[in-house]
Amino acid sequence: MGALAAELRGLAPSCGPVRLVAVDGHAGSGKTTFAGRLGAALGGAPVVHLDDLATHAEPFGWAGRLRTQVLEPLAAGRDAAYEVYDWTLRRFASTAAVPLAPVVLVEGVGAGRRAVRPWLARLVWMELSAEDARRRGEERDGPALAEFWEGWAQAESAHFADDPSRPHAGTTVDGVTGRISPGHPR
Repeated sequence: MGALAAELRGLAPSCGPVRLVAVDGHAGSGKTTFAGRLGAALGGAPVVHLDDLATHAEPFGWAGRLRTQVLEPLAAGRDAAYEVYDWTLRRFASTAAVPLAPVVLVEGVGAGRRAVRPWLARLVWMELSAEDARRRGEERDGPALAEFWEGWAQAESAHFADDPSRPHAGTTVDGVTGRISPGHPR
């Protein structure tokens, strides 16, 4: 993890003075855990969680919010803040700060989508099959969210069919072992 953190710090800025790094992969592949560990290895790099920007009605409708609330302020050299969606209340209910930093992480399904890629210094892909990731997510979330997972799997599949991130990854992480590898996944 330390070697990857050093490599990312050495990249050219991609979003104003920031090196924006996306962590993408299937739901349940370990993106949030990995991004947290990577953020810590980077000395406390801010992490934007796309689950906070998505909504029930628009699970992938967050690109505009990400751009206006996070990317544009960072590109202008300013701190950013974004509205956080409350999945229980079904509305945006709080705000999360994103301080200007040398490296900022964005994690979530679709973090490497075409609308975000021009802002990225690096795309990291969590390599775990959709089936294994879903199984892991269902185990984590329990039977109460089984119906959610059914709908989510369809939305995720449609998203990646239309706008795949995986071919654009500069780094892959094995979702089982955590092994970090350079280059594009096959």
